Amino acid sequence: MLVFVRRICLLIVSMAMLLPPAIRAGEADQEASAAPDSSWALLGGYGISHQGLGKTREKVQVLDLIPQYNRILFRDVGSSWYKGYHSLLLELPLTLVIDPDVSPMVGVNVLGAWTFDSSETMQPYVFGGGGILYTNADIPGLGSEVNGNWQFGGGVRYRLQSGNGLKVEYRFHHISNAGTEDPNDPLNSSKILVGFTF
Repeated sequence: MLVFVRRICLLIVSMAMLLPPAIRAGEADQEASAAPDSSWALLGGYGISHQGLGKTREKVQVLDLIPQYNRILFRDVGSSWYKGYHSLLLELPLTLVIDPDVSPMVGVNVLGAWTFDSSETMQPYVFGGGGILYTNADIPGLGSEVNGNWQFGGGVRYRLQSGNGLKVEYRFHHISNAGTEDPNDPLNSSKILVGFTF
């Protein structure tokens, strides 16, 4: 278990070390685009596990509240419909398990995202990444309180005239302890989230 936690911490520290050069690059290009170099979002939604997908056995339902920081790393890449920018997303997900147990999950996620910005108002995006998650939920098959998670998904951001925006997204979300504890039945879930960016 300790080795697993160390690996996750090393991944998070490595990603954080990439942030300062990206910030300097973003500041140099700030006037080249109307989009700000960084933004915040608050997402909320619902998730449910898929019994029978992989080794997922339990039906687990959750409510999510996710503060998210978005930092643009590279902008104005590509042309035509795939023109966009690459960004780093840092999240502190707060999850409330509502079935079969009522208990919290907390974690840290580091995600990479690509946003298609050929349109000024509707901007689709895709993302993927992972992080570490703590829970003391009484879910059969989840053999550890400290777990890893990875996820990928997509969504659309609608930019308002104020510069703020609305987001709707889908995520496929996986939780397991990477075999560091027994049992290790993963939770493979779908999440639907909506939110506000500012």
